[in-house]
Amino acid sequence: MILIIDKNNNRASGLAAALSFCGQPANVVAESDFSPELVKKYQECKVILGALDGLDHERHIRSLPAHPFILVGETLRPLMSVANVIGLITEPFSHDVTMQLLHDCQQYLSLLPGQTEQGRDAKSFDGLVGDTDAVKEVRFLISQVAQTDANVLILGESGTGKEVVARNVHLLSNRSDGPFVPVNCGAIPGELLESELFGHEKGAFTGAISARKGRFELAQNGTLFLDEIGDMPLQMQVKLLRVLQERSYERVGGTKPIQANVRVIAATHRNLEAMIEEGKFREDLFYRLNVFPIENPSLSQRVDDIPLLLKELLRRVTEQGNKGVKFTDRAIESLKSHAWPGNIRELANLVERMAIMFPDKLVDVTDLPTKYRYIEVEAFEPEYPEELMERDAFNDLFSEGFSDFEEEEDIVASEQPMLGLLPDEGIELKDYLAELEVSLITQALERYDYVVARAAEILGVRRTTLVEKMKKYNLNRD
Repeated sequence: MILIIDKNNNRASGLAAALSFCGQPANVVAESDFSPELVKKYQECKVILGALDGLDHERHIRSLPAHPFILVGETLRPLMSVANVIGLITEPFSHDVTMQLLHDCQQYLSLLPGQTEQGRDAKSFDGLVGDTDAVKEVRFLISQVAQTDANVLILGESGTGKEVVARNVHLLSNRSDGPFVPVNCGAIPGELLESELFGHEKGAFTGAISARKGRFELAQNGTLFLDEIGDMPLQMQVKLLRVLQERSYERVGGTKPIQANVRVIAATHRNLEAMIEEGKFREDLFYRLNVFPIENPSLSQRVDDIPLLLKELLRRVTEQGNKGVKFTDRAIESLKSHAWPGNIRELANLVERMAIMFPDKLVDVTDLPTKYRYIEVEAFEPEYPEELMERDAFNDLFSEGFSDFEEEEDIVASEQPMLGLLPDEGIELKDYLAELEVSLITQALERYDYVVARAAEILGVRRTTLVEKMKKYNLNRD
């Protein structure tokens, strides 16, 4: 919900109508009715604050530190230094700028300290599942570095859970009450990355019609996680290095220095030392970031953790309202033999796929996708009573045959000798079919020199089925 407080009624009503049209529910609230109790009635409430009669803007903002504010009008720009002020908009309002600031407000609420760890011991590890020595080593390194403000560089293949490690460093640190702000450097175009990290002032570049805080500012007193740091352009590496050295920066287009009370954790799947030799990564930045490296193991290095990981991933699947699934011991052993190039992310995808295909059922080796089958196991082939099999065969025969008999009598008559004529005295159908089956099986076995697999193929049955019938009729080579 968005609450708009502005004594300019026309401006407030127009903005509320525009936001509602864009799918963002907004209400205009009179200044006399605005209070912390009103805001707390709404879940994830954002406040747009304009002109007031009482001029108590800062008092209202500071009275609600858990709620983000967007300011209206250049006269309120001095309040941009307050932590929970996300940005400022001016008339004529830009749809793109307003939506971006509302998105930043949403992030402010989602990263709110204590929001995701509510009711949980902040000193416990979150989501770092495993009992292997490799995982224990990572936990030890996290516990050693967490209480310091040293920069941390997390190394490891894609999909190993580097962000999970970074979050645990934050949760166990003295900054755990502050925000944890992740940024994927590889997902943001190079020309936009500077504005994304440091924010910008109004008019700093084309389209910058409003001031905006950057991720460094949003992470103040907390932790900034720079994922895929190896994808950061060289010109941005220089600016990041300056921030790490001087602990201050300016917004794009601004001149006022802003102190960066932020812990920086970086991560990459690339070999940064090789990139340094190729001239693609700055050596001085590498040593600034690589104060305390943590090597995150690949899943192939900790396959014994797969049972625990499956349990955790299935818990997440069921928490999302989906049905669960169980894996047999043989299936788990087969999964341990896989190379897992996609690491934990690949395992999570497999769990979700199996839960969709086999909801609330057991998954065995034969149910796994082909590339995950590393144990030779023959699929179970049930043996049904002969009465059921004969009844099923006759049902198929008569359900499919009558229309053909009625429409194509000449063809049926011509094929009749192939099926055999019924003697006047009648026959014992069961014995007749058994003799026919023995004859066909014997011919198939003799044709392929008793190679059961080839005989089963020509008869159109499974190998195990043919073996059982050979035992039944005593059709060994001897």
